[in-house]
Amino acid sequence: MALPNFQQGPIRPPSEANSLLTRTTQGCPWNKCNFCTLFEGMSFSVRPVEEIKNDIWAAKSFYKSRQFETCFLQDGDSFAMDTEDLLDVLKTLKEAFPELKQISSYGRAQSMTKKSPEEMKAICDAGLNMLYCGMESGSLDVLKKMKKGITPKSILKSAEYAKQAGMKMMTFIIIGLGGKELSDSHVTETAQLLNQINPDEIRVLSLAVKPGTELDQMVQDGNFTPLTELEMVQEQRKLISMLNEVNGSYGNFHSINLLMELNGSLPQDKEYFLNTIDRFLSMSSNQQNNFMLGRRINYYTKLDDMSNQLFFDSVQHELTRFTESSPGKLDELFYQLRQRMI
Repeated sequence: MALPNFQQGPIRPPSEANSLLTRTTQGCPWNKCNFCTLFEGMSFSVRPVEEIKNDIWAAKSFYKSRQFETCFLQDGDSFAMDTEDLLDVLKTLKEAFPELKQISSYGRAQSMTKKSPEEMKAICDAGLNMLYCGMESGSLDVLKKMKKGITPKSILKSAEYAKQAGMKMMTFIIIGLGGKELSDSHVTETAQLLNQINPDEIRVLSLAVKPGTELDQMVQDGNFTPLTELEMVQEQRKLISMLNEVNGSYGNFHSINLLMELNGSLPQDKEYFLNTIDRFLSMSSNQQNNFMLGRRINYYTKLDDMSNQLFFDSVQHELTRFTESSPGKLDELFYQLRQRMI
C-alpha cells in the first residue's frame, strides 16, 4: 500500500486505534505542563481549512472502500479553531465518510469556554459529539504545581458546556500527580470535581515521571516526591471510595497502571474495584513485590496470573536476585521500570 498523502499527528487516545485520524491542529495550544514532552519543540498552529479538507478527501481515496464509524481530530485541541472553520471541516468529514457515528477531539477547558453555548451545540450537531478532557486533577494546588494552566472552575464550566451541547465526555486523571506532598488534596478534590461533572467515562493513568521534564528536575531537587507503587494503589482506592455521584465507565486500560483489571462501570462495579484493591493490599509484602515486578516485566496482567506457579517462581527468582544485589532499592526499581512504559 502506498504511503498516505495526508497528515497524521503523533497522538490519539488508545480507544481511537481503529478510528479515522484527521489533523486539524498541530501541537498543543498550552504546551507548558511540567510532566509532558509530547509536543516538545513544536509550536502550536491551526491548520488552514482547505488543507484539512484536502486531507479528508485524500484519506477517502487512500482508504478506498474502508468505512469508519469513528474519527478522532488531532492534535491537542480542535476547539482552538474558529467555529465556522470547524463546522466546515465537520461537514466535509460527513460528506466524505457518511457512515461516521462519532467524531471526537481533545478539548482544552480554556478553549472550550471561549465558545458560546450556541456554538458548542452547533459543533455537536455537526458531528463532534465526543470530548476527551485531560483534567488530570481536581486540585487547584496540583494544577498550579503541574502548570496545567486551567482551574477546577474552568474544567467544570467546559464540562457543563459540552454536556449541555449533547457531547459525551471522557475524563483523564493521573494517579500520583500530587506526589506525597499533595496526595490528600489531589484525591479528595479530584473526586469532588468528578462527582460534579459526572463524566460518561473516567480513564485512569498512573504517574511516571518522564526524564528530562521539569517535573523530573523537581524530583531531583526534592520539590516533588513520587508515590510508590503501593501508595498509588492506596490513592486509587481512596479515589474510588469517594466517587458517589458518578454513573459511567471507569477504566485502567493503559499498561502504565498496576491493577489493569479495574475496568467496569460505576456505581455497579464499585464494590468489585474496592475488593480487588483490598485483595492486593492484604497480600504479604513479598507477594505484593512479586506482583509489582511481574506486572512491570510483563509476566502478569491481573492478580489471578500469580496462580501460575511457573510465572510466580520466575518472577520470584528475579525479585530475589535484585534484592540481594541492591538491598533497599525495590521502590527505585519499580520507579525506573514504570518510566520505561511511557
